[in-house]
Amino acid sequence: MKFTLSWLKEHLETDATLEQICERLTAIGLEVEDVDDKAAFKPFVIAKVISAEKHPQADKLKVLMVDTGSGAPVQVVCGAPNARAGLVGAFAAPGNYVPGIDVTLSVGNIRGVESRGMMCSEKELQISDSHDGIIDLAEDAPVGTSFAAYAGLDDPVIEINLTPNRPDCTSVHGIARDLAASGLGTLKAPKAPSFKVEGETTTKVKLDLGEDTHLCPGFALRLVRGVRNGPSPKWMQQRLIAIGLRPINALVDVTNYMTFDQGRPLHVFDAAKVTGNLTVRRAREGEKVLALDTREYTLSPANVVIADENGIESIGGIMGGEHSGCDENTTDVLIESALWDPMNIAKTGRTLGIISDARYRFERGVDPEYMVPGLERATQLVRDICGGVAAKTDVVGYAGYTPKVVDFPVSEVKRLTGLEVSAKESVAILEGLGFAVTGSGEHVSVSVPSWRPDVDGKADLVEEVMRIHGVDNIKPQPIESLGTVNGKILTTLQIRTRQAKRALAARGMLEAVTWSFISKAQAELFGGGAPALSLANPIAADMSDMRPSLLPGLLTAAQRNADKGFGDVAIFEVSGTYENDTPAGQRRVAGGVRRGTASLAGAGRSWSNAAKGGGKPVDVFDAKADAIAVLEACGVPMSNVQFEAGGPSWYHPGRSGTIKLGPKIVLGTFGEFHPKVLAALDVSGALAGFEVYVDAMPEPKKKATRTKPALELSPFQAVRRDFAFVVDKTVEAGAILKAASSADRKLVAGVNVFDVFEGASLGDGKKSVAIEVVIQPAERTLTDEDFEALTGKIIANVTKSTGGVLRA
Repeated sequence: MKFTLSWLKEHLETDATLEQICERLTAIGLEVEDVDDKAAFKPFVIAKVISAEKHPQADKLKVLMVDTGSGAPVQVVCGAPNARAGLVGAFAAPGNYVPGIDVTLSVGNIRGVESRGMMCSEKELQISDSHDGIIDLAEDAPVGTSFAAYAGLDDPVIEINLTPNRPDCTSVHGIARDLAASGLGTLKAPKAPSFKVEGETTTKVKLDLGEDTHLCPGFALRLVRGVRNGPSPKWMQQRLIAIGLRPINALVDVTNYMTFDQGRPLHVFDAAKVTGNLTVRRAREGEKVLALDTREYTLSPANVVIADENGIESIGGIMGGEHSGCDENTTDVLIESALWDPMNIAKTGRTLGIISDARYRFERGVDPEYMVPGLERATQLVRDICGGVAAKTDVVGYAGYTPKVVDFPVSEVKRLTGLEVSAKESVAILEGLGFAVTGSGEHVSVSVPSWRPDVDGKADLVEEVMRIHGVDNIKPQPIESLGTVNGKILTTLQIRTRQAKRALAARGMLEAVTWSFISKAQAELFGGGAPALSLANPIAADMSDMRPSLLPGLLTAAQRNADKGFGDVAIFEVSGTYENDTPAGQRRVAGGVRRGTASLAGAGRSWSNAAKGGGKPVDVFDAKADAIAVLEACGVPMSNVQFEAGGPSWYHPGRSGTIKLGPKIVLGTFGEFHPKVLAALDVSGALAGFEVYVDAMPEPKKKATRTKPALELSPFQAVRRDFAFVVDKTVEAGAILKAASSADRKLVAGVNVFDVFEGASLGDGKKSVAIEVVIQPAERTLTDEDFEALTGKIIANVTKSTGGVLRA
């Protein structure tokens, strides 16, 4: 919604600055999206042509000497046919940007004559499309002063981002009313239209909608005879141009002006082009209309139209027809002011692809009580600008407005917002917004005005008081403590979702977010594809079905990464899958995919890396480990969990498994993927994945409340030491790890095998096992003597337990 500052002040008596107005608009919920202060027009000045001589080298050019009011005259070469001595116009100096030609001027040389600027046309300044000559102002226009100020082009344009629930602010008057209620000025009462009415409107209107009278609840029509249609006044053109509308002619410009000024869309028919009476009806299947945007539209019975005896003349509430449009030959005009069903307007506009200012307002809901007053005001403007005699208005269908009455306890403001607003102030705010308040004290009745269809109950009234009083007056409040650190706020499913994500992230996997929609072919590969899960209006052909599994999206995401050079991918997602179209059919699933060498064992220093000369390809055991990590993180009692060989058809039959809790509860599946499934998805590489059904896990058993010890982290840095032991080939690596770990339970934080070597240099039946020991001091920094003592213990423990010796 756009408007100019002067336009706003026509409705609002205020001394507030532009900055103050913009700040207040945003504060009361009418967010200012942009402000154009017309800086582009500021450099242009009024200048007078002192002399105009023929260019010595060009017949159509003239050399002008121009008084810009800044000293010596300036020489300008000009090709305008109306350039002459004594003309007063708009001058652009070198360095000025001229928007109409998208050029920043410089000192030029035109056919051997220097030119230091230009005299501008209206098109060059984007004031209008006129380029017949340069701007010709009145002789008394003050030379040397701002052209923008003189011509009214310095009027800032404000654009607000209007939410769909505020149809009342689709007009400048409505915006002014909100500002006045917030204390930023006084709302001006518009002067009531006053004109003589003569005769009847000979064209009659019939509503032929059967029982669907809601499609057009009211229709008002007036004939104005003897109009003279020409250009609209300069002030009206300037306002329309400022908000991005092109002036057409006075009759059309009046309707556009009323749309923005009062939020009342109107339409004008050339009465001479209307045959017989008008009928509001549903369009017939296949009927066509050439609209004012010069496009032909094919209609259906879902569309409501205004037609005469020859056919459709207008798409009701959206756009008029070209046939009955007004032009310079129009002498008699029919002005239409009607009400239309918002839902039908929205559907028609969307189906036909028409975006118009009328549709924008009707689909939000216009003020029904302003249907006739809006027609009166438009008639006044038409008579003031075009003359003519107004006939009596015909109104059909309108049954009047019955206001909603809301029982409003003023204390609700405090309860719902925390704001301390007195009953007196609350009532004043509501009355300032146009609500009628009866009663007194802490309990009042509020009558909702006809222009506020968004207000239904007391919570809506609280919102009105809150936004006008000031949302920024709400003081931040801490969330009320539950009295215990371990108080349960989230549901079990929410907690487990979070725990599953953290567990998988800790295992080096990255979280992905994939579409809930997949193609039918993919859905069928993973046990889905039921008709009930097909979308009625998919956004794309390959997003036609709700996903039965997270794996198709994760697999294709892994392949996209591989196609871009990132072959080793480990990704997971915890989200919803769909087994059927009932609430119970939506599952919460933790799923993941590893590709290439992105196994947990293949990361960092590992004996398998060293043994195979690189990363270990992912396999079924990586997927199993990920699934177990999710179960453990979610608190599933692992002693009761069973693992069965084999899984769903999308896994390899010999390299997959199913996780159960008892004989019936399936907790998840895991495995390497079937080659046929990968081929169907156009996915390749070593791939393994899993799915754990978070919502299938049983509720944890209630335990006696106890306080968990605080997590204690050492302030000292961990140190790593490497050892290589030569042992018999029959000795298991686990025995070495156990012996090293038990050397000092307080200091040894972890032991990991990172290399295994066998060779003739070690002797027959021998191997070398290299381990990394993580030493984590907790009480103090260790000295060299401490490390030597711990090293001795580790070597002694390993030697005693395994018979191994430290490798030289």
